[in-house]
Amino acid sequence: MNLGAIFPTTEIGDDPAAIRDWAQTAESLGYSHIVVYDHVLGAVHEGRTPPLAGPYTEDDAFHEPFVLLAYLAAATTRIQLSTGVLILPQRQTALVAKQAAELALLSGGRLRLGVGTGWNSVEYESLGVPFDDRGRRLDEQVELLRRLWRERVVDFRGDFHRVDRAGLLPLPPDEIPVWFGGFTKVALRRAARVGDGFLFGTTPRRMRGMLGDLHARLDAAGRDRADFGTDAVVDFSQGPDAWREEREVWREAGGTHLSLRAMDTAAEFVGAKRVGYKGPADYIAALETVSRELGGAG
Repeated sequence: MNLGAIFPTTEIGDDPAAIRDWAQTAESLGYSHIVVYDHVLGAVHEGRTPPLAGPYTEDDAFHEPFVLLAYLAAATTRIQLSTGVLILPQRQTALVAKQAAELALLSGGRLRLGVGTGWNSVEYESLGVPFDDRGRRLDEQVELLRRLWRERVVDFRGDFHRVDRAGLLPLPPDEIPVWFGGFTKVALRRAARVGDGFLFGTTPRRMRGMLGDLHARLDAAGRDRADFGTDAVVDFSQGPDAWREEREVWREAGGTHLSLRAMDTAAEFVGAKRVGYKGPADYIAALETVSRELGGAG
């Protein structure tokens, strides 16, 4: 079981040294990966029709994923770096391909690109991208990303993109894994069809039914489960007994990765409790405590 850590992006603050120390602690303790959440803009929820479904507002700070992961890549040597998830349809596909290729190159091939459609329609509108066709756009984006990463020159015409005999340089050193994330059957279908893995947004006990559904879809598609990663969340507020139980539930269900969430923001949304973290040292202490209680993070 690979145990990683979710970067506490909304709470850790903006001190570069604290961010570096958190990442280096995770690596030194043997955590296998870091997951970084994504939002470009936070929006006021009141007075929206339709209402905004997600938990984050204009008061929640988010570090930009590619810039943050580039910084973490320079501060670490081994730990895998993952978006979880990058809201891909609101971004320019060729630019994401370029940023991801560069990050994969400079990190020594440590990037895992987790993508999804998101929920913040205000964010889409502010970035000049339609919200309603985000699923179809995402499907085409993943196809185009992979071609841009593999082919020296790409000639592509789709419903949303046109690349006229052009390509990236430098190309990434290896294939960049593309994982999907979400809570819907549509997301599971998409992942089983073309994904390299899936990020479940909450605990193994809550997600094992969806994992069974995903495994059935992989089997139906003739895909090997052993080649497909699945990441669930264990929350620090659950406590040591629950951490061990959740790990076993996920192992028995066939999950491959767990990610520690130590952050009060949106705790209720993922079925967790608020802990009352006071600052960067508390997030580092959470890494140390879970590693110690579980007999190491590796």
